[in-house]
Amino acid sequence: MTNAPIRPLIAGNWKMNGLAAALAEATAVRDTLPSLGGNAAEVMICPPATLLAQLAGLAKGSPLAVGAQDCHWAAAGAHTGDIAAEMVKDAGASAVIVGHSERRADHGELDRIVRSKASAAHRAGLTAIVCIGETRGEREAGLTLTVVRRQLAGSLPDAVDPTNSVIAYEPVWAIGTGLTPSTDDVVEVHAAIRAYLVERFGAAGQGVRILYGGSVKPANARELLALTDVNGALVGGGSLRAEDFLAIVRAAL
Repeated sequence: MTNAPIRPLIAGNWKMNGLAAALAEATAVRDTLPSLGGNAAEVMICPPATLLAQLAGLAKGSPLAVGAQDCHWAAAGAHTGDIAAEMVKDAGASAVIVGHSERRADHGELDRIVRSKASAAHRAGLTAIVCIGETRGEREAGLTLTVVRRQLAGSLPDAVDPTNSVIAYEPVWAIGTGLTPSTDDVVEVHAAIRAYLVERFGAAGQGVRILYGGSVKPANARELLALTDVNGALVGGGSLRAEDFLAIVRAAL
């Protein structure tokens, strides 16, 4: 059981996966959620942008929330190929992932860019799911907590509170590799994140959800979600099949 009174969030990040047929998996999740015990956990799927409006339509009126995988910091303008936070909101989403390590690595997103995107999410009335995490080299050099704190300081806007922001800790070396840190390592990092949030945001920082991400799967979800200050999970490959994703959701209940 995750830490009361914070309501856990299980968010599935489909990344660049899924054509229209994949909505059948999301529909299966939607249809199963009412039988899993009400609103004990918030459950969200973040599909590719091509499926965002369709999924939002399918999820409307159900317990399934819908999020996007990225947004631009501007509300509108000459930014070919980009999507504004307001567009994400208009498509029916309630949240958006910003600063995922794949965006940081593939697109050179710096902390200040992530911060501007989180601010854009707030401007549009979306929850910003702000991702942070160290590389393998940084961990082996003993820099994990230094990197995490630096990313938090640079990536979080001043308006963070439990209603508009979620932190997702994803050690880069654990994403999609099948590797996970030890439970002691996860507890240490999440404690450091919580301490930073309280230091900077006061009482509001105590209620901000901190998710763990990085090779979360049915086999390890219950152990991870039981750890102190782990308030849910950001799930990659494990969210693509309804059966696997629902098993992770059940572990949070």
